[in-house]
Amino acid sequence: MNLNPTVLTLMHAPPQDSTRIVGRLAPSPTGGLHLGHARTFLVAWLAARSAGGKVLLRVEDLDNSRSRTEAKDGAFVDLRWLGLDWDEGPDLGGPSAPYTQSERYETYQSVLGQLKQADMVYPCTCTRADILKAASAPHSEDEGLVYPGTCAGRSARDALALVDRPFAWRFRVPAAPVAWNDLFRGPMSIEAVRLGGDFVVARSPAGMSYQLAVVTDDALMGINQVIRGDDLVPSTPRQILLYRSLGWAPPQFGHIPLTVGPDGRRLAKRDGSIKLATLRNAGVDPNQLVGQLALSCGWTDKVVPSTPGDWIGRFRISDLPPAPWVVAPEWIDGSATMNQPTAPASGTKGERGA
Repeated sequence: MNLNPTVLTLMHAPPQDSTRIVGRLAPSPTGGLHLGHARTFLVAWLAARSAGGKVLLRVEDLDNSRSRTEAKDGAFVDLRWLGLDWDEGPDLGGPSAPYTQSERYETYQSVLGQLKQADMVYPCTCTRADILKAASAPHSEDEGLVYPGTCAGRSARDALALVDRPFAWRFRVPAAPVAWNDLFRGPMSIEAVRLGGDFVVARSPAGMSYQLAVVTDDALMGINQVIRGDDLVPSTPRQILLYRSLGWAPPQFGHIPLTVGPDGRRLAKRDGSIKLATLRNAGVDPNQLVGQLALSCGWTDKVVPSTPGDWIGRFRISDLPPAPWVVAPEWIDGSATMNQPTAPASGTKGERGA
C-alpha cells in the first residue's frame, strides 16, 4: 500500500498536553441543529472553556447521501447565534486542517492500513440477512444484532481474493471488558462483545465508519475531552479499543443525558419547531435560550438571560440532573416564547428516552 508521506506523519497522534483541555463541537450536517444539540454543545463548550481549554469545530459529514451544504453553513450560524465560539475549524483553519470529514478520507485509509498490517481487522462478506440466519446471532440491547464471527477466521490478506465481492472490514473485539472513568457517569465497564461483537470500521471500496473516523480525527487533532449524549455510550468501548490498537491515548469521555420530548422520545432533526433556526427566525432571544438551558442543567433555579461565557465560573458537569431534560409541549408545537421563567420538566420513559 503506497502511503502519502504527509499522511504517514499525521498518523502519529500528537502528544496530549495534559495541562490544557482540548474539546470539540462536531455537528453532522444532515439537518438543522435543535435544542438537544444546543444543550450538549453548550455543556461541551463550557467543559473546555471553564478549564481554560480550547475548542475545535469539526464537520462530521461522512454520510454523503444525507449531508447538505446548507445544513453545514446553518450549523455555523446556529452555534454563533447561541454564543459559542471555537479556536480551530473549517472556517478558521488550524494546524489539524482539514476539519471536514469528507476531506479526510486519505487519512482514514492510512489508519485502516495500520489495522490491516497488524491483522486487527478482517474482510467480512456477511449480509444482514446472513447474520439474521445465524443460529448464534442474538440481539444486543443497544446495538441490534451481535455478529456471530462467521468471517473471523480470515486475515486481512484474504481481501485480495474478494475484489469482485462487496465486503466490510471488521475489527476483532477482545472478550475482556473495557473500562473508563466517565466525567459524568463515573466508573464504567462494558464488554464490547455484548454490543454487537466484531464491528465494522470500513466498507469496500472506500466507505468509512463513524467509529474509525471519529477516533482518527480526535487523536490526530489532539482532542483530550469528549462530551456527548449518553446515546453514544455503546460507541465508547469500541472507540477505546481502536485507540489502544493504534497506540493512541483515549480522551476523557463524558456522556450526559439526552433532551427528549413530552412523550419521552429523543428529539429529532425532523422536529422543525425545536430547531435553532426556527427559534432564531421567530425572534427568540439567544440569551433567554442560554438561560433556559442553564436551568435545565441545574446551574440556576430560574431562567436568567445570559451568554455561555456567563456560566464559565459556575460550570460543574456534576450539577446536571441524571435524567433526560424533557422539553415542554409548547416548545414542540412552536408556541414557546421563553419570556417567562420555567422550571425543568421531569418524568420520562427511560434514561435514554427509549
